[in-house]
Amino acid sequence: MADKPGSKPNPFDVETIREMVRLMTKHGLSELDIQDGDRKVRLKREGKEGASSAVALPAQAAAPVVSAAPANPTPSAPPKNLIDIKSPTPGTFYSQEKPGTPPYVSKGTKVTPATIVCQIEAMKLFNEIPAECSGTIAEILVENKQPVEYGQILFRVDPNG
Repeated sequence: MADKPGSKPNPFDVETIREMVRLMTKHGLSELDIQDGDRKVRLKREGKEGASSAVALPAQAAAPVVSAAPANPTPSAPPKNLIDIKSPTPGTFYSQEKPGTPPYVSKGTKVTPATIVCQIEAMKLFNEIPAECSGTIAEILVENKQPVEYGQILFRVDPNG
């Protein structure tokens, strides 16, 4: 990836971009922005097939990459009385601690703020996700081992249930 010993990698080199796409796929990342002076590269993976696109922009003209509808559209707005539990990080959603064990929660499970509802793996680190609210699981919006994005709604909790 480096041109000469002691030189820094060029983020605009085709081989470097290919390596970044490979690492994004390997680690389940959906977006990567790199800036070098007034040049900028934004890599964004879309859908489960892992298609990637690269856009080089001057930094001052850096605008969001407009893409087709996402593979997992955001669910419709919840009824006002449900609380969303969102992913605090991009990664892979796990509904159970280990294969073959029962899921952390299922529809109808009562939760408290300390109840662990799932794990999200990001870069080989498993993060336990607490409910951070009290109520009953009303909806589970993702499947086990599904990639999730930052802020994606994972569960909806009925605080009155």
